[in-house]
Amino acid sequence: MTDLLTSIQAALGLPHTPISFTASGALPSAFAVTDLACASIAAAGQAVSELLHQQTGRLPEIEVDRRLASFWFSSSIRPVGWSVPPLWDPIAGDYATRDGWIRLHTNAPHHRAAAESVLGACADRAAMASKVALWAKSDLEQAVVDAGGCAAEMRSWPQWQTHPQGLAVNAEPLIDFARQQSRNAKTWQGSVAQPLAGIKVLDLTRVLAGPVASRFLAGLGADVLRIDPPTWNEPGVVPEMTLGKRCARLDLHDKADRSVFEHLLKDTDILLHGYRADALERLGYGVAERQRLAPGLIDVCLNAYGWSGPWQNRRGFDSLVQMSSGIAEAGMHWKHADKPTPLPLQALDHATGYLMAASAIKLLAERLSNGRGGSARLSLARTAKLLIDNGPGTEALLRAEDEGDQGLVLEQTTWGPAHRLRVPLKITGTPLQWTIAASELGSHRAQWW
Repeated sequence: MTDLLTSIQAALGLPHTPISFTASGALPSAFAVTDLACASIAAAGQAVSELLHQQTGRLPEIEVDRRLASFWFSSSIRPVGWSVPPLWDPIAGDYATRDGWIRLHTNAPHHRAAAESVLGACADRAAMASKVALWAKSDLEQAVVDAGGCAAEMRSWPQWQTHPQGLAVNAEPLIDFARQQSRNAKTWQGSVAQPLAGIKVLDLTRVLAGPVASRFLAGLGADVLRIDPPTWNEPGVVPEMTLGKRCARLDLHDKADRSVFEHLLKDTDILLHGYRADALERLGYGVAERQRLAPGLIDVCLNAYGWSGPWQNRRGFDSLVQMSSGIAEAGMHWKHADKPTPLPLQALDHATGYLMAASAIKLLAERLSNGRGGSARLSLARTAKLLIDNGPGTEALLRAEDEGDQGLVLEQTTWGPAHRLRVPLKITGTPLQWTIAASELGSHRAQWW
């Protein structure tokens, strides 16, 4: 835990302030997943503490609960009388090829269509398995990627370390900060109870990592507006990830919607985006244009496989990066299994999300001092290296969840009432709390309050 937290603090430029960790045990895994959960949440909390110290002269103490941190890395919502839809498409998952294993990510309809354009239409996993078995894993990975889909063959960590993309991303910093010359003269002062009150966060991210970051910022009082394309949906994670946010839709290929987006961006303090590395550039919103529209912008961006190397523009998700980087293969040996064994949850997504939030708060604190904007780039694959470098996990299991782990407030979501688990992070005087219940994508107007 100490080495992992120290590495994150160094990457963020945070002091090695002691942080209290309570409870015991860990998630069962080949890797120290609970330590990663605690360290990333602690770092985000420490960034808040340092911001408050800068504003008030008082340095709040930080405490993280290991059990609750582990649970939140899976899900925080506990529906009452309804259920969250399944996380995975029926044919998403791991398949045996002629010479090893491959994972197909088919949650989005166009990603499933891409896989089926290569393999043929598949009604179920059995049909898909019979088709995949005829392929070599590398050939199929490339074919699906070339078709615009998402796939990853299972590699070992030594193989990833010699792969061109592994070599590239492993040489990158955990967080790549850049400071800008553009200034923002906006005066702003949050409160101890809501440090980010008055801060506008424009969230262009999807699925898990970026939404984790914006959910955390919303819990500190930020005004978070999430923007999705007209037809995008991710029903299995929306109830989990839209807490504290307003959600609107814009088509950035449409002239009128582009005008709305640019108007929003001009008033944005923090922009979170998780498109592939070249996507915003192709839409006409490259780095220079974003800075022109929003001087002093805090620009925090994420991708799957890193910001250099041949795969920097490749589509990817947590489960695919686990296959590529050796995590699923190491888990298979750890469990003495005959198939890929990923982490017990999507820890790369969640950890990277908290690191994104910490980066945004760190850059915001700097902007308060000098008026200048800044950017931070992170990737799931670089977070994977952080986890792998930290070594094996522990065998001591967590105490099972019980009703006492749930908060008292009943959240009135779009789908029905729900409890949230108690928050794993305590910042003295600054409770993480959300005033907006989870809601459907596109349920609000694309405007700031």
